[in-house]
Amino acid sequence: MPVTSALPVVIVGGLHTDARKAAVEQLLADVPGSVVLHHDLATAAAGTVVRTIRDTSGILSAGEAPLVNDCACCALREDLVPELRRLAENTAAGLTRLAVVELWDSVEPKAMAEVVASGGLTVTGVITAVDPALVLPYLANGDDLAERGLAAAATDQRTVADTFARQLEYAPVLALADSAEADAEDRELLAQLHPTARQVALGHGDPAGAHGELARAALAGFDVEAAAAAQHPACALLPAEADAHGVATLVWHRRRPFHPERLYDALEDITCAAARSRGRFWLADRPDSLLHWDAAGGALCVESAGPWLASLPDAAWEMVPPVRRAAAALDWHPEHGDCCQHLVFTSPGLDRHGLEALLESCLLTDAEYAAGRDAWRLLPPAFDTFLEV
Repeated sequence: MPVTSALPVVIVGGLHTDARKAAVEQLLADVPGSVVLHHDLATAAAGTVVRTIRDTSGILSAGEAPLVNDCACCALREDLVPELRRLAENTAAGLTRLAVVELWDSVEPKAMAEVVASGGLTVTGVITAVDPALVLPYLANGDDLAERGLAAAATDQRTVADTFARQLEYAPVLALADSAEADAEDRELLAQLHPTARQVALGHGDPAGAHGELARAALAGFDVEAAAAAQHPACALLPAEADAHGVATLVWHRRRPFHPERLYDALEDITCAAARSRGRFWLADRPDSLLHWDAAGGALCVESAGPWLASLPDAAWEMVPPVRRAAAALDWHPEHGDCCQHLVFTSPGLDRHGLEALLESCLLTDAEYAAGRDAWRLLPPAFDTFLEV
């Protein structure tokens, strides 16, 4: 069913609950005619998700959505678009100017932005609300969401740290709480983790109309496909080298593959060397596979992200998205194509030289490298457990 009116939708998320609520309240105040749609997943244990719609005057409607396959987040996905469509009908009548989708604590904005866009609605902004003083504590928190009562499904195996990192890095706009506890190191860490983000300080709205900076950011426009591409390990917009206020970012880029056993043996030390690390890497025993590195809170996730483009026949390139081809072309090597190590580590107190030495020790030696790909494939497959082979 087509949407009869272009209802602007802004998604506001984040594990920092107080900051998120402050951002939502500011949007309500700054944009007359705005409404907030929120699904509370805390009631999932009772078998339902509670939905509320409110404006500045209070709750306009409330209801429940049953769990789908014992999954609260799945219920949210199925209920979200129909509710936004109903609000879009109010837009046609001049009653609703902006729909603010306030996500529950651990819900990630990427999935919800894609659900909204696939439903034919217009996402004009994605905002993650952040308390700068809590960035490092949350990045260092390896607790499972289930342990904190924040799991979105019975099978949810995410941690606080990796969930917070994805919430932070996906949003082009960060709404910053006014935090007296935040210092220069906290703010520098936030800036290095997401250097391209538009940071908006909360508490500077304009009650007379949609002229506050947060409201302008909410209505500025958002490209769901471009945002997804920016998160893909093959073409992710990773941070650049930086060093300020006690926080450093190391960009480590090499053209030689890792020895699988030596890298596996060093994983704990590498993972714990930085508050956050991410990127793509190349294993000698899997020379055609682009592998995704994603670490936070002392825990590492390694996944296959498909083949390196260098391993594909020319005819298959037509099926590769243009942004992926462009990213590969910018970093193309005459011998190895796009195969490489491109890892980025960000942390206060980063031991840059020690980490570089450790990473270098995990690469193939000159003799191993000279043996060639056929010999590389015979090396012990230390990452089979990680990659579920």
